[in-house]
Amino acid sequence: IYERPNDRLKEMLTRGRWKRHQEFWALQDISFAVEAGTTTGIIGPNGSGKSTLLQIMTGTLEPTHGSVWHEGRIAALLELGTGFNSEFTGLENVFMNASLMGFSQSETEALLPEIERFAEIGTFINQPVKTYSSGMYVRLAFSVAISASPQILIIDEALAVGDAVFQHRCMRRLKEMQENGVTIFFVSHDLASVRALCSRAILLHGGRAVADDKPTAVLNQYQKIIMAREKAYDRQEALSETAKPES
Repeated sequence: IYERPNDRLKEMLTRGRWKRHQEFWALQDISFAVEAGTTTGIIGPNGSGKSTLLQIMTGTLEPTHGSVWHEGRIAALLELGTGFNSEFTGLENVFMNASLMGFSQSETEALLPEIERFAEIGTFINQPVKTYSSGMYVRLAFSVAISASPQILIIDEALAVGDAVFQHRCMRRLKEMQENGVTIFFVSHDLASVRALCSRAILLHGGRAVADDKPTAVLNQYQKIIMAREKAYDRQEALSETAKPES
């Protein structure tokens, strides 16, 4: 982490002899294997490294150390704003994302009716993505991801912005994909969804995996972390109230 943008240039000019940055490890000592056809929940407080882990798994970030190995096509629905060009229309983004996943133009055209039907955004598919609401964005992004028939599907909290009808539709489709043997990684703060969908959960805290077990056991540990944070916050609030001068 650099305090100022020109610090990066100063460090480059001195070939690293003049250190102008602070190191921050988003993840450390993370190691796990996942069986094909299973659904794994990744949970943890904000800032625990969940999104960083998924970006490394999808290949959009390179790990400083270690490696990731997978077999099969990956489709990812990462945090809102990732993967689409806001200046392109929805249709142009569909073709761009499909080509990145290895589809030809003719293959994408064959998938287009299904994508449009599931996204249900009508003529907005011909409008620039920058005009979309967050719900419309995630509808289209999810439709593209599932239509690619991936062997591995990665979802990072994106479904939370959809309405109740779309969330129900997504859950139903995820269940179908599970039955078809798709491997799913699911990041969500909706603990009920994690409990309903996942056969395994990994809890990240402070950039480390502190639990890896059945969802019920891991969710209980997560709740303890949340309660401890709440108690610490309440104590700080009480101290600050006590420290205020009397009027």
